Amino acid sequence: MQYRNIQKIHQGKYITRYDITYETENGNPKNYEIVSRNPNLHNENDLHDNKADAVVMIIHDKTGEKILLNYEYRMAVSEWIYNFPAGLMDEGETVAMSAERELREETGLQLVEITEEWQASYSAVGFSNEKTVVIVGTAEGTIQPSDSDMEEIVAHWYTKEEIRQLLRNKVFASRTQAYCAVWSRI
Repeated sequence: MQYRNIQKIHQGKYITRYDITYETENGNPKNYEIVSRNPNLHNENDLHDNKADAVVMIIHDKTGEKILLNYEYRMAVSEWIYNFPAGLMDEGETVAMSAERELREETGLQLVEITEEWQASYSAVGFSNEKTVVIVGTAEGTIQPSDSDMEEIVAHWYTKEEIRQLLRNKVFASRTQAYCAVWSRI
């Protein structure tokens, strides 16, 4: 697949829609639609040479026996789903600063420790170049409702057995489902 060009189609408040033109091995044109957090994509390097846009938090309690999940209403699918706490990084924030802020805003909990910070990865590689950094850590405190009326989030600590029950018939974000499936069996 050979990159040919990129064209901005629509500028939204949080995402921008682009058409990317490629040429297949057989010389046929292929148009591919994407959305990006970056409103200024101009060439092929811009597609993959970008900083992390968001942080995803895999949070355990101090004992390591429970995992924190948000049960949240996601407008893009008009449905309540299970997901890790996550959010966009503000300009100038480090990953740790963003994780602390987002965790507090969404759950009321205090981030105690980050034990791992993973390499930035693509969150929805099929249609976006958005990158997220996943952190693993511990938190403490009392769960509180989200401090934003723009988000509907119910946070809760879950044991491995409770996670196995949820995985049988509840809707998850895929990254959360994959991690929870493995974690609940070890």
